[in-house]
Amino acid sequence: MGPLSGVRVLDFTRVLAGPFCTMNLADLGAEVIKIESVHGGDETRGWGPPFISGESAYYLCVNRNKRSIAIDLKSPEGSDIVRKLMADADVVIHNFLPRSANKLGLSYDQVKQVKSDVVYCSISGFGVSENRPGYDYIMQAMGGLMSITGEEGGTPYKVGVAITDLFTGLYAVVGIQAALMERQKTGQGQSIDMALYDAQIAMLANVASNVLVGQNDAKRFGNGHPNIVPYQLFDTSDGQVVITVGNDHQFQSFCSAFGLDELPIDPRFATNPSRVAHRTQLVEILQLTLSSFDTQEVLAKVNKAGVPCGPVRSVKQALFSDETALRNMLWNVPHPDLGDLTLVGSPVKLSATPPALRMPPPRLGEHTREVLSELSYHQDKIDDLKEKGVILTC
Repeated sequence: MGPLSGVRVLDFTRVLAGPFCTMNLADLGAEVIKIESVHGGDETRGWGPPFISGESAYYLCVNRNKRSIAIDLKSPEGSDIVRKLMADADVVIHNFLPRSANKLGLSYDQVKQVKSDVVYCSISGFGVSENRPGYDYIMQAMGGLMSITGEEGGTPYKVGVAITDLFTGLYAVVGIQAALMERQKTGQGQSIDMALYDAQIAMLANVASNVLVGQNDAKRFGNGHPNIVPYQLFDTSDGQVVITVGNDHQFQSFCSAFGLDELPIDPRFATNPSRVAHRTQLVEILQLTLSSFDTQEVLAKVNKAGVPCGPVRSVKQALFSDETALRNMLWNVPHPDLGDLTLVGSPVKLSATPPALRMPPPRLGEHTREVLSELSYHQDKIDDLKEKGVILTC
């Protein structure tokens, strides 16, 4: 029994931000009913390769612990099913454009008429007042992230994972849980207006603060840091490492590990602000020294000095590393079509009620019959709805 056990979530979201939000809620024990279109379901089911037995890796990554029901939301009978589900829902979440949500009967005012104390979450590109579509890539461009990602003086780059979607999903988790707590105190539900653009601006963190305080625009530092030096990637004789020196004491220990005791007493490098001002000179000295050692030698010396460091790994190397195994970050679950399925686990380590893997990502419409039966639909009625194309079962 997870901490969100007893919370029922109607999930109309597709792609990444919304499904990532509802998967995290489901991992914590919420009952999540994933409501998909009868016409192919969540778009990410077709986003590949790679596929395994017809299911895409993309879809599998964010849809565990959910039940799937496939409905034609535009049909009167489909709308009736949705209203019956809403009557017993604690949370309704979608990522339709505002005008589309209204046409489907999924605006906040429409949902609130069915369940007055509902916690309602809308995820969109620019908020409920805008009917502009927007994907993660667009937000990284418009929200400044690409301008600070990439080599200094080079081309702006997007981050290698859809990080704006993921941040938006996590902010939505926070907002939903906060609204549920408020409802416990007051009995009142509320709406949550989550915009990818807002999340992108918020996640600029110290970079945004640098601009607001210093009034100078941010720029790209490649694998360096705008405020801390040395805090970056270095080449070794056989690979690459990242070394992050967070304070002057760590800098002294780091230099001592490599016999560079003269650097901390050099006025150019004695304090972090002075190191930032003389970044190029310092990095050249450190790179010349570090490149004469292999990766394991560098890591051993830096770890012994008590300075954070790590090797640059591929995704495959990271997934199958000792640290990933120690932290139980790969979960296995049997799947009716795919066999033993391995998924990335939850990073939330609760001591009493930890997240759990209860169900594999559902097949399209896998639970349609089950959920309608819980709504007191007889099997002959379910068969009739399937024959009409109102629902899809598997």
